[in-house]
Amino acid sequence: MRVPCEITETTLTNENGREIDGVVACCRRCLHQTESYGTGENSRKRCLVLMREECPEYEDNFYVDEDEG
Repeated sequence: MRVPCEITETTLTNENGREIDGVVACCRRCLHQTESYGTGENSRKRCLVLMREECPEYEDNFYVDEDEG
């Protein structure tokens, strides 16, 4: 099943306390969130892959950026 995710740019804090630009993806079905450092296409895709790996409902969905269809 294709599940849309909202992806937003934000500031994340790394393990050293340094602030880094990043993205957060939020599942539209269960509101689970994943995050990645960086704001490029690869960071956005990583969030969507992590969403599948970390699904709290143990589903094998195909997560997509809701802005890209």
